[in-house]
Amino acid sequence: MRGWLAIAGLGPGSEALVTPEVTAALAEATDVVGYIPYVARVARREGLTLHASDNRVELDRAAHALAMAAAGRRVVVVSSGDPGVFAMASAVFEAVEAGPEPWRDLDIRVLPGISAMLAAAARAGAPLGHDFCAINLSDNLKPWALVEKRLRLAVEADFAMAFYNPRSKARPEGFARALGVLRDACGDDRPVIFARAVTTPEEAIRVVPLPEARPEMADMRTLVIVGSSLTRIIARDGAPIVYTPRSAPE
Repeated sequence: MRGWLAIAGLGPGSEALVTPEVTAALAEATDVVGYIPYVARVARREGLTLHASDNRVELDRAAHALAMAAAGRRVVVVSSGDPGVFAMASAVFEAVEAGPEPWRDLDIRVLPGISAMLAAAARAGAPLGHDFCAINLSDNLKPWALVEKRLRLAVEADFAMAFYNPRSKARPEGFARALGVLRDACGDDRPVIFARAVTTPEEAIRVVPLPEARPEMADMRTLVIVGSSLTRIIARDGAPIVYTPRSAPE
C-alpha cells in the first residue's frame, strides 16, 4: 500500500469551518499527528491512531509523520487555522529537506484551512480590506530585535497588522513591549481588535483605540489586529464595524 501525508488546517475552532477536503482526508487516514489540543479535535474511530505531542517538538512530529507515510500509512498532520500560516506545513518540509532522500518522493499534500486572522477579520468587519501583514509576536524562534524591526517597518509601510501568539504565561512582557513600539511608531488612535477564541462558544471580540490597548487584553487564544492609518470604525448599536477602505489617497 502506498502511503501519503496530508498537512491539514482545522480552521479557527468551529467544525462548520473545517473544509470538506480536510474532512475527507481525515476519513481516509490511518494516523493523525499533531499538537495535543488539535488532535483532540479529531473524532476517534476504529482504524485510526491518534499521535498527540507537545508543541515544542514540531520537527520530531514531522519526522514521525513522514516515516509513517513512507511505511505505507495514510497520515494527516493537523494544525489549527491554516497549516501554512505559522504552523506545521513548513515544519514538515523542513524535515523533508533534512531527511532521507526517499521522503522527497512521498505523496505530500497541503490542505488549506481558514486562518484565525481571516476569521477574526470577518467577525470585526473588514479590517484587512487593504494591504496588510501578519507577524508572529513570539520570540521563541527569532530574537525580539527582529520582531521590533518588523513592527516598525510594518507601521512605516502603513499596513494593517495581524498578530499571532501575542502573549503567553511564559513571556507576558512581550506584548507589552509590542504595544509600546506601536504607540511610539504610530502616534495615533487607530483601532485595535482583540479577537479571542473566534468561532467557539468562548468567542469575545473587543475593539479599543491603540492608546487604550493593554497587555492583559490578550492571551495565546487571542488574535490581535491593528488597523492602518486608513482603517475606519462605523459606530452602531452593539459591536462596531471596523474596515479598511480598498482605495488609498494619492
